Amino acid sequence: MSRPGFALPDGLVYLDGNSLGALPHGVAERVADVVRHEWGHGLIRSWNDAGWLHLVRRVADRIAPLLGVEGRDLHLGDSTSVSLFKLLVAAARLRPERRVLVVEPTTFPTDGYVAAGVADLLGLELRWCDPADPLAAVDDDVAVLCLTHVDFRTGAMFDLPGITAAARERGALVLWDLCHSAGAVPVDLEAAGADLAVGCTYKYLNGGPGSPAYLWVAPRHQEAARQPVTGWFGHATPFAMARDYVPRPGVGSFASGTPPVLALSALEVALEAFEGVEVAELRRRSLGLTDRFVAGLDRLGLEVATPRDHARRGSQVSVRHERAYGLVQALIARDVVGDFRDPDIARFGFAPLYNTADDVDVALERLALVLEHGEHLDPAYDERNAVT
Repeated sequence: MSRPGFALPDGLVYLDGNSLGALPHGVAERVADVVRHEWGHGLIRSWNDAGWLHLVRRVADRIAPLLGVEGRDLHLGDSTSVSLFKLLVAAARLRPERRVLVVEPTTFPTDGYVAAGVADLLGLELRWCDPADPLAAVDDDVAVLCLTHVDFRTGAMFDLPGITAAARERGALVLWDLCHSAGAVPVDLEAAGADLAVGCTYKYLNGGPGSPAYLWVAPRHQEAARQPVTGWFGHATPFAMARDYVPRPGVGSFASGTPPVLALSALEVALEAFEGVEVAELRRRSLGLTDRFVAGLDRLGLEVATPRDHARRGSQVSVRHERAYGLVQALIARDVVGDFRDPDIARFGFAPLYNTADDVDVALERLALVLEHGEHLDPAYDERNAVT
C-alpha cells in the first residue's frame, strides 16, 4: 500500500483520485499483451484459450471484498449510467404497487437524469428528498430510494446501514451509488441488508478512464429481478443462439452485450493493488490524511465544506471559495492536482493506496503560496476549461 505501486510523475501531488485514479504498475504491460498476443495472435480463440469469457467473474471476485459481498452477486460490463438504469427499472418492477422513485437533489447528475428517464418510461413519479433527511420522503408510495453514498461535491457521507434499515421498514428498496466510496471507505452491503448497488471503477479502484461499472443485486432479489436490456450475454445459453430469451440464473441475467475485454483486462490488473490490504486500514489512512489536510486548511483560514465528523466524511476534502476554479488551476500550475465543481467547490481527493502525509504537507505549502501571491486571481482563469 504505497506510492511506488503507481506510475505517478515525480514531483506531482495528485489529489484527484476521487475523479480518476492513478495508473497502477503492470496495467500498461497487461493491455499491450492482450492487444498484441491475445487479440493479435490468438484472435477469436482467446475467448476460450485466454479466458476472456470468464473475465467478468474474475474481476467481480476482486471487487467483492471491498463491498462486503460475494463476487457471484456482482456484474460488470456497462457504464455506471447504463447499470443504474438497469437497476432502477428492476427495482421498480420489484415494487409494482408503488409508483414513486426518490432521489437526493444534490446527487451526481447522472443519477438524477437516469431516474427521471426511468420515471418517464415507466409512468412513475420522481420525488426529490431533503439531503438532510432523505427518509422523510419515503412513504407507502415509494418503490425505490436512490442515494449516492458519498456526495461528489462536499464529500459528506450518508449512514448506509441506518438508512437502509429504516427504508426497508417502510417497504422501499434502496439503491446505493458507491462511485465515490468503494476502495477508500468501508462498505459492507450484506451486513447492512442492502438491496442494490452500483459503482464505477475508474476512481479509487484505478481501472482507467471509462472502465466498466459494477452492479450488485442482493441474492434475495435475484430470482425476481428483471432488467430491461435483455441481450445475448444475459441469456442462459448465449451460444445456442436461441430465438427466445431465457435469462441466466442469478445476477448474470443483468448482462447484455459482449464484455469489454480490453477494459476488463486493465481493471483486473489494477485491482491487484488491493491484494492483502484490509479495508479498515484504508479507512485509517484516509481519515489520517483528510484530518491532516483539514487542520492545514483551518490554519489558512479557508472554509471547509466537508464534514469533520469521521462518520460523515468520505475520502475527499472540499473547500468553498468564491474563486475556487482559479484556486484549483493555480495549484495545478504548481503541480498539485485537484479539481473544481460548480458553483464554488475546490475538491481534493485522498486515495489511501498511494497518497501520503508528504502529499498533504506539500499541497498545503503550495496552497499557502498561491493565496499569498494571489495566483488564483489571474484573469487567465476567468475562462474555464471544458473539463473542470
